[in-house]
Amino acid sequence: MRRRKLLMGLDGEYMVIGIKDLAKLFAITIVSCCAVFVCSLFLNYNIDVADIKNAITTEQGLVMYDALVASGKVTAGVSGGCLVITTIIMLIFYIKNYIDSHGKELGILKALGWSRLNIAKHFWIFGMSVFAGTLLGYIGAMAYMPIFYEMQNAEELFPQLSPQLHFGLAILLILLPTLFFMLLSVAYAYLKMKNPVLHLLKEVQRVKVKSSKCENEDLPFLADLRKSTVRSRKIVVFFVSFSAFCFSAMTQMSMSMKDLASESFAWMIISIGLILAFMTLLMSLTSVIKANTKTIAMMKVFGYSQKECSHSILNGYRPISYIGFAVGTIYQYVLLRIMVDIVFANLSDMPEYNFDYKALIVSLVAFVLSYELILYCYSKKIGRQSVKSIMLE
Repeated sequence: MRRRKLLMGLDGEYMVIGIKDLAKLFAITIVSCCAVFVCSLFLNYNIDVADIKNAITTEQGLVMYDALVASGKVTAGVSGGCLVITTIIMLIFYIKNYIDSHGKELGILKALGWSRLNIAKHFWIFGMSVFAGTLLGYIGAMAYMPIFYEMQNAEELFPQLSPQLHFGLAILLILLPTLFFMLLSVAYAYLKMKNPVLHLLKEVQRVKVKSSKCENEDLPFLADLRKSTVRSRKIVVFFVSFSAFCFSAMTQMSMSMKDLASESFAWMIISIGLILAFMTLLMSLTSVIKANTKTIAMMKVFGYSQKECSHSILNGYRPISYIGFAVGTIYQYVLLRIMVDIVFANLSDMPEYNFDYKALIVSLVAFVLSYELILYCYSKKIGRQSVKSIMLE
């Protein structure tokens, strides 16, 4: 056999999902790990600090207490909520790709009498990528917790805290998300499996095409290909823009908050942002090239150069990435203004915050250099693909 297989069976029935397919879920593991890491730190601290509220005697201490609790809720809610939505979209993306690329095998199972539910129930395994990520994120947060508490205790406005383990928080951040994403995987696979058997066997994909009165029918082939490549994979558009959003928001936020938080906290923010940015971008571009391998092969047969092929397949996502960068810039500024003007408004020694143009320039230059370098590498990857290897896939 060409690759190792993972067999999942029940009462003698089995379905085959490749180990290679599960390895593609690594991006989901990373995203869920980052989400739980951030949420664990702030929610655990909020639980512990609530126990000493009655011991706080100074007015400034009470103000600081309310600000820290509100800050923890905002950070966990905004970052956690954003990453959960991203994980849902990623999971749906991978399940759809799996079903589309394994239509013949799934169609044969339906033809043999397997019901939609009987096939879909095996997709619970996709939710295990979330379990791996949440577990790693929680363990990482527990390891980093003493350092985080030390930073929070630096204010010395109320009794010093030491981290305590909360079993309920582990259930909330590990067990419940895992069960939710397992059920989501089964439910989405069940909906996707409603396609007729013949459609699955022929690997026919339903694509909604919207006609536009302003569409230029005389658009040059390369320009039309670039436009249609972007329109046909809207979920990739989201990931490319989200990648730029993460890079922009997290790098600028970490540089802008040098007077608002500790250096360690800034490094944590920028590390998570860069991991998310590069993971989602690499996943997106890899998916785009894989989905257009036959198109690339035909273009090479007709004599198009590597530059023309890469521009037609990849260049349509460049403006989308810069839009994502702009949105990330606005987002981080608004979020920091909320933290300074609302959450920490009553603190007497809170420094003034203004838009950091230096951080914007540094972040933009770093983004352009890294993004263009990645596009260049993927362009070379397109050039290395031979027509024979593509057509034999």
